[in-house]
Amino acid sequence: MDYGASPYDPYDEPYARPRRRINYFAWTVAILLLTGFALAAWLGSFYIFDQPERPDSYRILQRLHKIEPPKRFELTAAPVGEFLNPQQLYERYVGLGAAELARANAELSRNYIRNYQRVRGLVPYVVGRYTIVATRQLGPGDVFTSGMVALTNAIDNGQLVMEHLYPAKPEAVRLMKQTLTVGLEVKLERTHDISAVIHAERMADGRIMITAVPLLYGSYTVTRGLGTFRLEPPLSLNLAAGWPLFKARERTAIEQRLADNRQKAAASQGAPVPIPGLASSATPPPAENELVRVEQAKAVPMSSPPVLAKNDKLAKPAPLPRGKKGKKQKLESPPPASSPPPPVVAQKPGAPSPTPFAVASARTPPNVPNIPAVTAAPALKIPGTETAPVAQVSPAPATAPVPVLPAQPAPAETSNVALASNAGGGSWKTFPAGKMPLGRLIGTGDLRDVAEHGLAGERVYLKGQFVVNFSEANKAVLRPRTRLTDKVLHFGGGSSTRIIVEFPSGYTPPPQGATVSRDEMRPYEITEVRKQEDGQLNVFVREIMQPN
Repeated sequence: MDYGASPYDPYDEPYARPRRRINYFAWTVAILLLTGFALAAWLGSFYIFDQPERPDSYRILQRLHKIEPPKRFELTAAPVGEFLNPQQLYERYVGLGAAELARANAELSRNYIRNYQRVRGLVPYVVGRYTIVATRQLGPGDVFTSGMVALTNAIDNGQLVMEHLYPAKPEAVRLMKQTLTVGLEVKLERTHDISAVIHAERMADGRIMITAVPLLYGSYTVTRGLGTFRLEPPLSLNLAAGWPLFKARERTAIEQRLADNRQKAAASQGAPVPIPGLASSATPPPAENELVRVEQAKAVPMSSPPVLAKNDKLAKPAPLPRGKKGKKQKLESPPPASSPPPPVVAQKPGAPSPTPFAVASARTPPNVPNIPAVTAAPALKIPGTETAPVAQVSPAPATAPVPVLPAQPAPAETSNVALASNAGGGSWKTFPAGKMPLGRLIGTGDLRDVAEHGLAGERVYLKGQFVVNFSEANKAVLRPRTRLTDKVLHFGGGSSTRIIVEFPSGYTPPPQGATVSRDEMRPYEITEVRKQEDGQLNVFVREIMQPN
């Protein structure tokens, strides 16, 4: 019997499907395309996020909500920078080539757009005296779409031209046109002006033109007119308009018109024709009309008895000396002639304002406090007692509020006017070591609790060791000195705490880099603690101790 294969095999597949071949070439091309797309997206993200000064990058970042509008800075919290006069600004940018100048301009614009959060080096600030030669209103075709821009010439160096920006709301443009007139002198000082350079350009004749914007965005008024206008940070920038704001053709027409006016004026008076670009060696006369910066008046808080928490330390004054054993020492008040004048209470910068504005005139010398006059009031007659004159403070007329009225243009005969801001300075009562009033003594580790709950009307003192980061005429910026273990364990928050110390008139702030130690005998008095959105603490204190 044959057990061979059956003629019919059910497992035999005579019609099996042919196996498909894998197209490795197509898969390779697809993978390479996806890899190239991922690499292009990666490089494009670097291109967009690292170069926000480009118009297309700025537009994309705005749509993605990845960029913040320019913000207003405070004088004591401005970015670290260097103050350059016209000669120093000219020397910095005149030696740069075309590629180097383009790279410097990109970095200047990038820092301004990022609100100076990642700055390499120091921010250049403008100081000096400049004369306005032309002004015009900003519009949709400019980088800054609202406000005014002034074209100025440096008084000390004719090779430097500056266009100074005044961003503001459209409602304030009318007042600005009447205030920012041709011939007005712009005076920028390092004590109270923070105007940063955001662009520099070399002109065809070899001069340097810079663009500057004030980071404080303050309020201004004129001394010989009424009206106040306030600057505002722009909500967005039109970078497609390009720098500078005064284009070459417009600037050439302005300078030609000024040259014709000078020649006509010189011919009518018989004086020699001035040469453009050469500054006069004589010192210009003082300005008769000035544009001054105004600040909101701060209310003086009423002092209340300190409320002491449990385990809080007191900065106790020195105890009075005891008399002989068994006898009490008789306390006598000093004679009226040797009593000090009533102190002027330091104002807190963040308090609400009961009046519209208080004008700080630029004619007042810096660091000179405005102390109200003290007059003698009529004596109170009480039967059976002696009468004594009572000192009262007469109201100072200089602190009257300025009404917001339409600004009046400066007189035509005034050719030398100035633009300046108010300088700081103050005076208050100081005490010997250990003899200040009672109050709560805290360290830098308790500042965040004070920032959350406030001072609550009590007197709070600050102690600790600090390092001076910045020092000027009457202010200093300190940082808490932290140890290595504190830095590793993040104790105290020293890296995110800034102490702004205000000194009274006649005091010399410590130099930059010095170490300051304050204990319970010589603390600082805290006036306000502010906490920013990024966690930065700004502690405002003042010096109340007398020098050793």
